[in-house]
Amino acid sequence: MTLAGALEAAEAAAPVESLDVVARMLKEHLGAASVSFLITDFTGSSVVRLGAAGSVETDEPARRISLRGTLYDDVIRSQRPRVEDGGGGRLVRVVAPVTNRGDAIGLLELFLPAVPGVEVMREIGETAHALAYIVIANRSHTDVYQWGRRTTPLSLAAEIQHRLLPASLACEAAQFAVAGALEPAEHVGGDTFDYVIDRDTVQLSVTDAMGHDVDAALLATLVVGALRRARRAGAGLAEQAHQADQAMREHGRQGYVTGQLLRISLLDGRTEFVNAGHPWPLRMRNGEVQEIVPRVDLPFGLSPHAARAHIYRVQSLDLRPGDRLVMLTDGMLERNAENLDLSDLIVRTRELHPREAARTLVGAVVDAGRGHLDDDATVMCLDWHGVAHTQRDAATGADLTDASEPSRTERPAAG
Repeated sequence: MTLAGALEAAEAAAPVESLDVVARMLKEHLGAASVSFLITDFTGSSVVRLGAAGSVETDEPARRISLRGTLYDDVIRSQRPRVEDGGGGRLVRVVAPVTNRGDAIGLLELFLPAVPGVEVMREIGETAHALAYIVIANRSHTDVYQWGRRTTPLSLAAEIQHRLLPASLACEAAQFAVAGALEPAEHVGGDTFDYVIDRDTVQLSVTDAMGHDVDAALLATLVVGALRRARRAGAGLAEQAHQADQAMREHGRQGYVTGQLLRISLLDGRTEFVNAGHPWPLRMRNGEVQEIVPRVDLPFGLSPHAARAHIYRVQSLDLRPGDRLVMLTDGMLERNAENLDLSDLIVRTRELHPREAARTLVGAVVDAGRGHLDDDATVMCLDWHGVAHTQRDAATGADLTDASEPSRTERPAAG
């Protein structure tokens, strides 16, 4: 079984059957009792096993398998495959991460008649890597993968909100790793986050629309659309902010949106920042967390003179290799979480990947509110490695800049 063969078989199948085809190939090739794919849900706190395409019941909530304290959780957090040998002639369970550039898409699970050797584990790892690309390539053609990520029905506002988020909630590159997490309130509060990597820059944004439910979701749609349009036209941060403000003043029906825009050069590390009435970010450096106190401009759409645009100031932000930057919305600071020490939690989660750190931070706020949120809770977590890092191992995320030996997979670096 080759990687090229698996990809070719998946492409030949219908989008809803592509994973099943690869699973059957792997089952026959390894003599496995079963092979299945588990997809992570929107919250990142559970997985859902996707069955054969014909058995998917799209009119019922997916069966949720909680990650906390499980082998699945260990594999997602460590991003390393695990082998569980029950002994006594029982089947051996192998669980491997299905991940692309730091985005933990799901898991590949196999039950084998015997403990796999090095070569078999290599094939399982390659197939899991291929499955990540198969999911990414096919999820725009079918709702099956969207269905699998929904363990609870979404309201109209939540549906709009989810469509505004980036397709991948995390990304790893040589110079940085970034991830976002969003827990919507019972009445969606209009939070969004976004990121994009260009040839020479990485850009991030976090926004929070006033109000709740569909009205807030529509304001969020307006400001995210304006920001993306300006960014894709090559505009700098000041112009992006200006166009977001203009769109809100012209079409926002007197609503407003707070936001933060961040742009980092991948050539020299120079960092630019705009704050539009938004809570200040937190930076961890050398194990200490400090609140960054920028100059604060008006929220988008809140100009006191409707005919005159507000001037947004582009500021410098001191970001050094080894720093972790946390951008958040005011839902992370709501009164139910007033006893939660976010700075302490950021320090205690410093060894976690930004993906896991962001989820842990949001999860702590949800727990503090006993599962009830009055406002959306959103976090973006960025680890800055620095411009000296130009290559990483595509499988492990390890830096290859100064490596004298090839990676264990001997695959070309990506990022």
